[in-house]
Amino acid sequence: MYPGLPPSPEYSAGHEDFRASVRRFVEQNIVPYIDAWEEAGSFPRELYRTAAELGLLGLGFPEEYGGTPGDPFLEMAMVEELTRAGSGGLLASLFSHTIGAPPIVAGGSDALKARWLPSILAGETISALAVTEPSGGSDVANLTTRALRDGDSYIVTGSKLFITSGMRADVFTVAVRTGGPGAGGVSALLVEGNTPGLTRTPLRKMGWWCSDTAELHFDGCRVPAGNLLGTENRGFEVIMRNFNHERLALAMQAYGLARVCLDEASDWARERTTFGKALVGHQAVRMKLVAMATRIEATRAMLEDLMRRMQAGAMPVAQLCMLKNFATQTLQFCADHAVQLLGGMGFMRGTRSERIYREVKVYMIGGGAEDILSDLAARQLGWH
Repeated sequence: MYPGLPPSPEYSAGHEDFRASVRRFVEQNIVPYIDAWEEAGSFPRELYRTAAELGLLGLGFPEEYGGTPGDPFLEMAMVEELTRAGSGGLLASLFSHTIGAPPIVAGGSDALKARWLPSILAGETISALAVTEPSGGSDVANLTTRALRDGDSYIVTGSKLFITSGMRADVFTVAVRTGGPGAGGVSALLVEGNTPGLTRTPLRKMGWWCSDTAELHFDGCRVPAGNLLGTENRGFEVIMRNFNHERLALAMQAYGLARVCLDEASDWARERTTFGKALVGHQAVRMKLVAMATRIEATRAMLEDLMRRMQAGAMPVAQLCMLKNFATQTLQFCADHAVQLLGGMGFMRGTRSERIYREVKVYMIGGGAEDILSDLAARQLGWH
């Protein structure tokens, strides 16, 4: 296992106690079952409640609704431990509320927040975000799903694609068009999963097998006007603000999964014997391990620097875009090298590196595809 640097000074005894509790949760509730869950394409709903009891689902949400106080370093400690199981798909579905529920916090009425947030954070209600459409993903400003006002309701018609927790979610935060073209005509609505006219189709994926993903179709769904999140035609701001934290979270996961690849490759290189000596005894192998470690340490340094800045109140959008791209490129590099070092075993089901290798591309696409984020960073930096 790769030892890495000692924890940064920002990690207090409280952070480390929390880390230890998350590690026990992973060892007891995830590691023994994750391979079977991946093959089954799902995991037990009860896991949401178990995670909630430990305070994992509520981390960073308001205490009045059952949230858990915390800072970015507490989240980082949690993600580092959760990624040890080597399944990004599990995290995607177990924490789909971290992209579905923040718009409720930011724009929901007091009644809406009181109705939904406590049960979401208790693991009783599953929340999901529905933004991407068949006609486009990262170009949120040009979405076409329409919501027409009809008295005290909106009538929603359209489709959403690649929706994480799309099959099992009880409530969706949906980006819709209520006005004219462009960002100025976008709103956000909370749509219950049992709304008449809403149908779901499961999707099969390269990776993230245990994370259910769906296409949603809204056929004249009647949604109460009180389910509007924020102001009509101002939903784009609520949704885009949500993306900044999503990109940070994806970078954290990419970092954690890259470390898993290095750990598995390092352990294998010590145990495997070739030509009369351990695999790690070959200089070429050591160079590969060091190359992986170098990228991992650089990613950690970028992450912790931005986490400190965000903790102080900054929101460096360009740097978040660059971090997300760099972290996922690190994951791609480390997954590729780990599978190569494991040789035939790296191609076999049951190794964490094989599963992570199949998950790399979704990290490079989700939360904003690589080229889109590079262009956004350039525009944020004045290069347009």
